Amino acid sequence: MTNRTKAVGRIEVKSYVPTPYDELDGGPKLVAIDVTETFTGDIQGEGAVRFLQAMNADGSASFCGIERVKGQIGKRQGTFLLQDEGTVKGKTVSGTWFVIPGSGTGDLKGLRGEGGFSADLGQNATIHLDYWFEG
Repeated sequence: MTNRTKAVGRIEVKSYVPTPYDELDGGPKLVAIDVTETFTGDIQGEGAVRFLQAMNADGSASFCGIERVKGQIGKRQGTFLLQDEGTVKGKTVSGTWFVIPGSGTGDLKGLRGEGGFSADLGQNATIHLDYWFEG
């Protein structure tokens, strides 16, 4: 069994720029959303992500994205990529993510992990990541 460490923290959104790229009368709107954010807690650093989102007329949505995180986990520094997927229901944004294998750089080379996040309409997200390092 791989020795896993649980990282917890928060994310603060610094910028949120939605760009609709396909709209259909009576159907979900497709939107690309560029976001920058700050990680605090066990993961410290800055993130940049592009989400692709299908937004329904009632405000609910489904999204996916890939984010580059620059910073540190514990005492290790470097960068890594997270692949996200989630939903917007009412005033809650929630989802899961995993570290893309082979994406770690610097002291984060070999990083693997999976976890998730929950937020009130994208602000002040609580996050967790169960992570380990490949040999």
